[in-house]
Amino acid sequence: MSVTGLSRSLVTGWMKVASRNRRVLAGDLFLLAAAVYLGYALRLTLLIQQGFRDDLLRAALAFVPVTLLALWVCGVYRVYWPQASVEEYLRLGRGYALGALGFLLIDRLWTDLTVPRTSLAILLLLGLFFLVAFRASWRVVRPPLEGTAEPRPTLIVGAGDAGSRLARDLLRRGDDLVPLGFVDDDPDKRGKIIASLPVLGDAAELGEIVRQRGVRVVLIALPSASGQRIRAFLERLSPLGVEVRVLPALHELASGAVSVSRLRSVSLEDLLRREPIRLDLEGIDRVLRGRTVLVTGAGGSIGSEICRQVLAHGPRSLLVLGHGEQSLYNLLERFSEEGVTIPCRPLVADVGDEATLRRLFETHHPQVVFHAGAHKHVPLMEENPREALRVNALGTWNVASLAGEVGAERMVMVSTDKAVHPSSVMGATKRLAERMLEEAQSAFPGTAFLAVRFGNVLGSRGSVVPKFEAQIARGGPVTVTHPEMRRYFMLIPEAVSLVLQAASMGRGGELFVLDMGEPVVIAQMAETLIRLHGLEPHRDIPIVYSGIRPGEKLFEELFYDPDHVDRTSHDKIFRARLDRRDGGMAEKIRALTALPEDRLRQELFALCEDVPPSGVGDR
Repeated sequence: MSVTGLSRSLVTGWMKVASRNRRVLAGDLFLLAAAVYLGYALRLTLLIQQGFRDDLLRAALAFVPVTLLALWVCGVYRVYWPQASVEEYLRLGRGYALGALGFLLIDRLWTDLTVPRTSLAILLLLGLFFLVAFRASWRVVRPPLEGTAEPRPTLIVGAGDAGSRLARDLLRRGDDLVPLGFVDDDPDKRGKIIASLPVLGDAAELGEIVRQRGVRVVLIALPSASGQRIRAFLERLSPLGVEVRVLPALHELASGAVSVSRLRSVSLEDLLRREPIRLDLEGIDRVLRGRTVLVTGAGGSIGSEICRQVLAHGPRSLLVLGHGEQSLYNLLERFSEEGVTIPCRPLVADVGDEATLRRLFETHHPQVVFHAGAHKHVPLMEENPREALRVNALGTWNVASLAGEVGAERMVMVSTDKAVHPSSVMGATKRLAERMLEEAQSAFPGTAFLAVRFGNVLGSRGSVVPKFEAQIARGGPVTVTHPEMRRYFMLIPEAVSLVLQAASMGRGGELFVLDMGEPVVIAQMAETLIRLHGLEPHRDIPIVYSGIRPGEKLFEELFYDPDHVDRTSHDKIFRARLDRRDGGMAEKIRALTALPEDRLRQELFALCEDVPPSGVGDR
């Protein structure tokens, strides 16, 4: 680095320190200057003679700036002194010693500066005393926060970047959470001081550290930790009666804002976290950047997350289409609050209304279409099969055929594991929707038609988790359909990121299936939720079994035949080829909607049996 660059770096660093620590710097400057004055005054019996005034001024001009610079170099101005430890005061001593050595060197080299030996000793001792006393007084005179509760000893799990930033924020705020140190499995960090706090041990010693130090709150600062690892921490901590909070996962901390305000109680989503997904962001960019993107079902749980993640890839504009005006309004309000500058246009329409969709497609000419608009509630669609057919099957054909007509580059449909060996009306209509894409690929070869199939997502509207939460809040009972019922689960942001990844990989006529991990027993999920509320299942909150409802299955499948499913370049995405077929399915489905309801249901499942599977069998 050049001298000019070094000087600029030093000045920039000093300006940052000055802006953040005005009161500390002002106090240090005054106290160091006072130490110089008293060093001379006490030697001369509090009478500064005329001949010594120039020496006094030169001494102050040398001693004060050099000492302040040495303190800055040693990191003294990065310490939060109201809760400083012995290590921080040792750091202050090292910085002051460095400044004193610098001053002594100047005293020897600057011939115009003559500091009497007695004055030198007095001012150096007084300077150190003043700096230490000034910082120690903060613990005494600092007023307690209004409404602050009794201090609670706190332990931070994870001494990485997130943990250290969290520690600094805790020390800066000085509220009832008093951090004692870290627990971290990195052996190189053991015994080290990070963000003014010691690393006390590793995860295996967590319980012992909590008991020995009287810890009352444990903060898990591991945004990239898997759900399995968080479950292991909870199993160790639950018998100890401590409060456990967690930082959100990485996808929730995209802004990098790690702070105390982001801490929350451990949720079921945290326990189902998986390792961070590897994404080809450049590949997704090539598909979305500068394009006009349409998302149907944009106000729903999946659709709104698709919109949020698409915006991160810089489309030219975003068309948000949905049937519910309030959900679209809420979505656009959220984008406005987040400062989104990309044009977002709300389109209130029903995907089953072909005439309205045609007008919108011909007006806006979307280049990329994500089709997430569908009816998804199994019991409700059992009672409304005609509406399920109109929206889920014919609505998909409307979107796909219009995307092909306006020359869209690609159309991606969100499908479901209930489309495999369907036992419900909802599953059968989604299976027919997959067939609609096969016909669309044959009719419009210039557009790439893709389907992405996955299981349940946590946090979606109508998910079982909010239902369980409400039942627990009322004191129970928690209602589960069957003790052996299992479902695949995935977090919404994780599922959507893989949908975008699959969209960038597809060339057309493909069905992508997401790796959902292992299926979860719903009854065990209910028990876990009860425990997360500090209660004991079957004792504090009863669990009752209501029986399987019409259309439901004990187990869901992701593939028809795993032998006909290929791996892709992404380890979480599998590919099955959609057969290209001649048209006619849309007309058959329209004919079904004219039938009486009892016959409609019968013919619907018969039609599904005629649809050759895309990939058979249990996973």
